[in-house]
Amino acid sequence: MDLRPLPSGVGVALVTEFADDGRPDVPATAERARRCAEPGGRAGLVAGTTGEAPRLSVDDRLALSAAVKESLPDVTVIVGTGQPDAGAALEASAKVAAGGHADALLVYVPPDAEPRELFERIREAVDTLPVLAYHNPAIEARALGPELLASLPVDGVKDSSASTNRLADLVELGVRVYVGSPTQLSIAGTCGAAGALLAVANVVPTLCIAAWRGDVDAQRALFGVHRASAAQFPGYLKSSEPR
Repeated sequence: MDLRPLPSGVGVALVTEFADDGRPDVPATAERARRCAEPGGRAGLVAGTTGEAPRLSVDDRLALSAAVKESLPDVTVIVGTGQPDAGAALEASAKVAAGGHADALLVYVPPDAEPRELFERIREAVDTLPVLAYHNPAIEARALGPELLASLPVDGVKDSSASTNRLADLVELGVRVYVGSPTQLSIAGTCGAAGALLAVANVVPTLCIAAWRGDVDAQRALFGVHRASAAQFPGYLKSSEPR
């Protein structure tokens, strides 16, 4: 795995705020990103699953990433460019990379696409911009096994499986892993994961950072937040102020 520079630590999988007309509220989203990063967040993921990516056009993603980058010039901005079609994912990745406000891309593999071919084409299209694969069993996408991930031309993976056994495999195979589940933070932060990109960091970034650093009490407190978020997703996250 050819690893390009990316930060370690906790980042927020950012919600997208929407206006009454259904369009993204870009300033409100950027302001939430700023507040979520205040306790020491290292990254902001725009247009991921938590950001309701299917509601966002490529132009929306460009506008959001530009605003978030302006709000957080010293924080890594990762933009989701996955699409249900491989050609559309390639086009979105190239366009977002050319926009100049993304520090990295996050891409899932459509069910009918061949992972290696897709990532090779994306790497060619985005030059030196880091590319993370996205593994999330909750979305319609190709499952990416640990051995396959270790062989792909990507810079790591956001893994939202919540499987600690899978985390162990990925770490042992030398894959740069950003976990997507807050229930794994304490073990991930002490056992070799690169970081975390978390929906609950929209609400409790301070707790997330503490758990990542090995605070067991913080990890325990995150269980309730995780359950509330899952029960009303993404409404709970949007209705709660970052703290």
